[in-house]
Amino acid sequence: MSAEVAVRGAVIDALRGDAVLMAGLNGLFDGAPARASAPYGVVGECVATDWGAKDVDGRELTVTVSLFDAGEGPGRLAGLLARVDPLLRTMEVTEGWRVVHARLVRSRLSRTGARDGWQALADYRLRVVRV
Repeated sequence: MSAEVAVRGAVIDALRGDAVLMAGLNGLFDGAPARASAPYGVVGECVATDWGAKDVDGRELTVTVSLFDAGEGPGRLAGLLARVDPLLRTMEVTEGWRVVHARLVRSRLSRTGARDGWQALADYRLRVVRV
């Protein structure tokens, strides 16, 4: 299985496995949903580059996690976003790949114009090696 597919699946499983996060969301989707009511989460783009060595097959992946809320303020969304970081930092093993490094690259919190709500977006860098 490719690193992109394995890690993306592991990210989704980790997020869906957190009862507190899921209690605060109406759903967590693999890619942009056709229809969803806020608050909801999306595991979006997953970009991979080679991160291997002579005897090590490795990939560096950037995975985007987005959370959407229709609230008047960003407080609830910020609390949900805070749940994401420890989940992704403690991921260890995926199908055929082992996470050796997980780090938040950037996050942003902004108002959405079309939905009159808020969006939190976090990009994580995950370095993995084939087991």
